This record gives sequence, C-alpha cells and structure tokens, in this order.
Amino acid sequence: MNIQELLVIGDSDLLIHQIREEWATKNSNILHYLHHVQELRKRFTKTEFQHVPRVQNEFADALATLSSIIQHPNKNFIDPIPIKIYDQPAYYAHVEEEADGKPWFHDIKEYLT
Repeated sequence: MNIQELLVIGDSDLLIHQIREEWATKNSNILHYLHHVQELRKRFTKTEFQHVPRVQNEFADALATLSSIIQHPNKNFIDPIPIKIYDQPAYYAHVEEEADGKPWFHDIKEYLT
C-alpha cells in the first residue's frame, strides 16, 4: 500500500511506553511482542505511538467490535467504512432489550455485508 508514516494509538499506557523504549520490559511474553513491533517499524519512514485513555477510546472499541464480527471473503482487504466526524456530540438512549430479538449490531452487520 506504500504507506510511509504510521500513527498507532493505543489504550495501554504501559505498552505504549515500552514500545517507545521509555520503560523497561520484564515480562518475557511481552518481549517477543515488542521485538516484533520493532521489526515492523523498520518498514516505515516514521512511526508514532500515542496513548489514549480507555475512557476516551469508545470509538475504537466500537470499531474493534464491528471488525471482529465481519467475515470478508478476501482476508487481506476490508472495504473502507466511511466515518463522519461532527462538531456536536451525538446523544443516544440506552436500549435494555431489542424488540426483534436480534443483537444491537445486527443491522450494522447486515449493512456491512
């Protein structure tokens, strides 16, 4: 895809500091992960890692939930999801139970497939 610069946003403050090599890593399981990330960084001219608190990361959690339920025929490609960013906050009502008996994400999943 010829991507040169990469911004990685994570909600684990510990991992972000370890990847930036600002904090030491003692867990041997994490070390393998960090070495792999360092190797992947070499593919880009610039990489940046930013921490976002989990409280402010609701949007990423929603996208992760959606991506975990989508089965795309070509595993190497996912159609882009258009995202609009509004200046005003969106308000919603908490739904206790779905009237049709389907999970909250059913319509979204159907739209994406």
